[in-house]
Amino acid sequence: MRTRSLAAVSAGSALGLAVLAHSLPAVTVLPRVRRRLFPRLSGVGRVGHVALTFDDGPDPKATPALLGELDRLGWKATFFMLGMMVDRDRGLAAEVAAAGHEIALHGYEHRNHLYRGPAAVLGDLRRGFDTVATATGTVPTLFRPPYGVLSSAGLTSALLIGLRPVLWTSWGRDWTAEATGETVLCELTAGVRSRRGYAGPTLLLHDSDCTSEVGSFHAMFGALPLLGEWANSEGWEVGTLADHFQ
Repeated sequence: MRTRSLAAVSAGSALGLAVLAHSLPAVTVLPRVRRRLFPRLSGVGRVGHVALTFDDGPDPKATPALLGELDRLGWKATFFMLGMMVDRDRGLAAEVAAAGHEIALHGYEHRNHLYRGPAAVLGDLRRGFDTVATATGTVPTLFRPPYGVLSSAGLTSALLIGLRPVLWTSWGRDWTAEATGETVLCELTAGVRSRRGYAGPTLLLHDSDCTSEVGSFHAMFGALPLLGEWANSEGWEVGTLADHFQ
């Protein structure tokens, strides 16, 4: 009986350690931890530059109009695409790339990696990578996990595929039903040093409501011209993560 009890305790300890190792990278979802200890993962880049990123697309309800607005503003952005959304409209994904925007990977499905095993996570990233690369003609080099939650499986899978994880410095909370252009701008710029001479942030918005409130992307559209006014008044250059990390 004692031998069995010791074996059970050992097995339980091993399981606990495995769960801890799997979930430990998720601590970076905490903004203060991420910004203080992992500034590059937070998207802190070169002085005077803001990286503009979009998750969850491409979406025919929002992405075509977004491409037009970005063109009007004279901005290029980084699109973290979902493979499942690309499969719904491969032509639109190709259009984003043809417009000169940076293509990155958000996975195939939008599922939290903490609740998926290593094989499932690797399979999801490989499927998403192949889907996005084939549709856009661009090989992604950057990866952002769903919900911004990293796991050891996600980190290992990204390394195997050749992807660099990047989260964000500020997000607009544009996925909520209550969001407006003004609230999104406030969230994006809160805590951002508002003058030249400081390392620049990475901003997160969404060009799809596939994982959020229906029509929530309208708040993103309301925020973009306001963001343009803010960037111009404070002297920020807006562009892609590739430019941001030069």
